[in-house]
Amino acid sequence: MTQVLIADDSQPLRSALCKLIEEHPGWVCSEAVNGGDAITMVQKRAPDILILGLCMPSMNGLQAARTISKLLPSLPILLYTTDLPPSLVSMAQRCGIQGTVSKFDSVQLLSGIEALLRHQTFFCRN
Repeated sequence: MTQVLIADDSQPLRSALCKLIEEHPGWVCSEAVNGGDAITMVQKRAPDILILGLCMPSMNGLQAARTISKLLPSLPILLYTTDLPPSLVSMAQRCGIQGTVSKFDSVQLLSGIEALLRHQTFFCRN
């Protein structure tokens, strides 16, 4: 089973993404409510991939990615956000994120997960 962890402050979004992800054979999903919670969950659950929202209270996705990349450098991280200007994509890469996907394209989300699980990068831009 492939363990996917989603960290986003929107409960409806997390639920919808988990439902979409769990339609993929062999994928199971768990949820974190913000960046700090994501750090705790990756240490407890050791997921195969982390999907991070950008704008979250307490600790945003980039801050969480910096910390998680130091703790678990081999964990693939996919940033999932509404706006992906080149400057954000560059910052994400510097924080240890291996992929970016727009929240407006669920097909790309699944493709991004698959790419990162194959140890490839996957950077979409708006």
